[in-house]
Amino acid sequence: MNINAAAMEENNNKELFTVTVFSENRVGLLNQISIIFTRRKLNIESLSVSPSSIQGVHKFTITTMADEPTIAKLVMQIEKRIDVLKSFYYRDDEIVYQEIALYKVPTVELLEEKNLEDIIRRHNARILEITREYTVIEKTGHDDETTALFEELKRYDIRQFVRSGRVAITKSPHEYVTMYIDERARRKEEVERCLNGE
Repeated sequence: MNINAAAMEENNNKELFTVTVFSENRVGLLNQISIIFTRRKLNIESLSVSPSSIQGVHKFTITTMADEPTIAKLVMQIEKRIDVLKSFYYRDDEIVYQEIALYKVPTVELLEEKNLEDIIRRHNARILEITREYTVIEKTGHDDETTALFEELKRYDIRQFVRSGRVAITKSPHEYVTMYIDERARRKEEVERCLNGE
């Protein structure tokens, strides 16, 4: 097998995974996480960071193309960071996820379009702002949905386009990081009781 064939086979085994990392909000942690991706030769496709449902804990949501053995090792490496509480990886069918996209187009171009309202309705988009110079349109959905609207609006001379990273929650009825934190607190209490001779 030549090098190109081996590379193609390796790419065929890859799929898109969503990695979530729960951590304290510390300076430099994003750099430490991105270095782990770089060492494993994984490209970060999208990234978003926000507060989580647990006070004082932030959630990183990262997408990357990989095979499962590689992504499992990556998550283990991330968890070794001192500020990381827990990390998980998911396939698309295990999560509910969305992205948001903004499109800035010249207002004059849109006013000449007779079917503009149909385009907006068909894509479940909405107009955020209209000025004489430009109109900003917002679309929330999956990557293929925001891309489809982008392709349709290209004929109206898109001046700016931006898409957020993925935000995701699991389909599981349990919040695994909460379970992990509760279990850790329970073990800490047990250790303290043992040390106090209880």
